[in-house]
This record gives sequence, structure tokens and C-alpha cells, in this order.
Amino acid sequence: MTLWLLGLNHQTAPVDLRERVAFAGDSMGRALSSLRSLPEVSEAALLSTCNRTEVYAVAADGDALAGWLDGHAQGLAPYLYRHHDADAVRHLFRVATGLDSMVLGEPQILGQVKDAWALAREHGALGNRLDRLFQQTFAVAKRARTDTRIGVNPVSVASTAVRLAQDSFASLPDSTVLLIGAGETIELAARHLVKGGVGRLLVANRTLAHAQDLASRHGGYALPLAELDRHLAEADVVFSATASREPVLRLAQVEAALAARRRKPVLLFDLAVPRDIEPGVAMLNDAYLYTVDDLERAVEDNRRSRHEAAEAAEAIIDLQVARYMEALRAGGRQETLKRLRTLGESTRDETLARARQQLAGGRDPEEVLQFLAHTLTNRLLHPPTAALREATLSGDTELVRAAERLFPHREPGPAASAEAPLPLPSTDDPEPAPQA
Repeated sequence: MTLWLLGLNHQTAPVDLRERVAFAGDSMGRALSSLRSLPEVSEAALLSTCNRTEVYAVAADGDALAGWLDGHAQGLAPYLYRHHDADAVRHLFRVATGLDSMVLGEPQILGQVKDAWALAREHGALGNRLDRLFQQTFAVAKRARTDTRIGVNPVSVASTAVRLAQDSFASLPDSTVLLIGAGETIELAARHLVKGGVGRLLVANRTLAHAQDLASRHGGYALPLAELDRHLAEADVVFSATASREPVLRLAQVEAALAARRRKPVLLFDLAVPRDIEPGVAMLNDAYLYTVDDLERAVEDNRRSRHEAAEAAEAIIDLQVARYMEALRAGGRQETLKRLRTLGESTRDETLARARQQLAGGRDPEEVLQFLAHTLTNRLLHPPTAALREATLSGDTELVRAAERLFPHREPGPAASAEAPLPLPSTDDPEPAPQA
């Protein structure tokens, strides 16, 4: 089984395609169960954010994963990236560190990676290999943020949107801002808005209690999503980031609000994938709509300023990928050694038990010792001697050379030569016939 990563992100696919394979809420659990049920897949995790959807799996091949994704949204193949083993490890390390984000170094992605790991564990989709990979990922991301300036003064998509609002026609101290949703992105937007001196803050959410909780922390007014139409005309700026599969703000609603505002312009930021605001809103006069893809240009300056820190973080990641892969290979060798030792110990215990039975039955101790020595020698040496004989006949010189390194020729010492040598074990009879 191989470690595979298949996905698409803001660099490879537009938002209208990304939203077709975005998973959230109950759909995430169902998707994980469906993915894990594939016969080619033994472990799986699913990372789905506004900027990416990625499948991490221990699987026989990547084609099964590509087929599974295509079943959710056909036509993805030209937009997918596919990595395995070390390249997949490197990609996850870069994602968690914020090096693959739209906003370089943004901190929210690490929390989203942790959520993906926790959900996969909850649904029994993780095995030992993926679990260890994610644990190592968290350690690498923490080190990169500690040892470089990649995490200094982090900039999020939410803060970028607020800055754009401040630079637009909307003066925050004189504006009413409507927040739709109550998740982490809206929480971040609320913090930046309050810091910017927003005049009035409205928070609308499907669950009123969540809206009330967020509004109380930031001096806003909470309202249920069902009352959105009554208050939409009051908003000069709208930020929306929910987990809805369908738009929560329709073209007709915005048209009605603009009419009530007497064509006073409104600025809208759709920070969700799938999109919360119907795309047709962008065609309305006096409605200025930005999506997460539109913010790509606005954060380019942030990328340039963090370039040096990113190079340092990349160097850390390269080193950690090499160490992780070496540890993985060493772990495989350790498993071989464990199996060898377990075989030796079980053979010893079984043979010793039989020798004790013979002693208890009155057998001569000297005969029992001979039985013990001969049986152990035969049973332990039979598999390697048989394998070496086959290697010699088939011309497998690599195995023969390995055996020569493991068992170099030595002249018998005085103690060994003082006694008669034990007979070599037969490769045809792994243990002696029971004696009467």
C-alpha cells in the first residue's frame, strides 16, 4: 500500500469547480465512510476548506481515489494534482505550515488540518500510518512557525477582505456591516472590523444562539437567518461565510435591498466555498461582489513580503520530510526484526516446554539436552538454509552475499574444537523425529 494525495486548490481550479467537491458537516462524514469503503483503500482523511479539497489515503493506487472524486464532480482530471510517498508528505507539511495557502503563512489552515485528522479518527478512517503522519505534520508546522517569521503578523482572507472594505467607498465608522455565519472566518472578520472602528455590526446565522454568542463578544446585534430580508437593506458591507451547500443570499434579495437603499451601493464579500452569494449579484449596478478568488490579487503583496521566511520554512520542511521517510523505512526494518525475534522466542518456548515434559516423564537429562539443542538448531536454521539453497540454485547472489555478511567465516576456537562438532541440520527435515 502506498501513501497517496489527490486534490485541487485555488491555484489549480476556479471557485465554481472547487465548490462542487467541497465537503462540510454531515457530508464530510458520509464522504469519509464512502472513501474508506473502497477495496483499494485501507486508510483515509479528507481536508476540505474554501481553498482546497484534498484526499490523503493509504491505497493500492491513485486511480481509485481519482475515480471517487470524479463521482462527486465529473471533469476534475485536468485540475487535479497527484502525489505519493515523500511528495505527499511534503505537500501536507507545506499545507499545514501555510506555504500552500492563498495568504502565505495564514494560521487558520493548521486548525483545519487538525479538524480533518480528528474527524477521520472519529469515523474510524485512520490507521497507524496516516495517524503518525498527521501527528508529525503538527510538529513540523509548529517548528516552522517557531523558527521562522512565516507566522509573524499573520494575514487571513478575512483580514484582507476587511482591509479592502476600509480602502473602498465604505467608511467603517459610518457603516453598518452585516456578517452572515458564525464560524471561524466570520469571527476573524468581526475582530478586524471592531479593531477598525466599525459603526454598527449585525450578525445573522441559522442558529440564533451562535449569532448571539458572537454578537455579544463584539458589541453587535444578532438576528436569525430567516429575518435576513428585513435587515439586508441596512447593510453597507456584507461578509458571508457559512457551510451551506446552497446560496444563502439570492439575486432577488440583493435587488430588493438595493431598491430600498435608493441605489446606495453595497459591498459584498463571499468568503465561502461553496459560494454563499449567488454569482449573478456581481452583474447588478451598485453591488460590488468579491469572492475568495478575487482576493488572490489583493494578497500578492503579502506573499512577496514573506518570501524570505517561506524559503527558511521550506528548508525545514525538506529536512523533516527526509527524516520522516527514513524513520518510516527504519520502522519497516524494525518490524522485520520484531518478527524474527518473535519467531525465535516462540520456537524457544515451545521446544523448552517439550523438553520439560520429557524430563517430567522420566527421560534421561542428557538425552533431553541433546533433543533440546538439536531441535532448536534445526527449527531456527531450517528457513534460512532452505532459502540460501534456493538462492544458490536460482543465482540470487544478492541474498548469498547478505548471508556472508551476516555469518562471516570464523575458525573454531579452542573450546569449540575440544568437542565433537554438532551435525549440520538437514534442510529437508526441520526437526528430529520424536524418540521413543
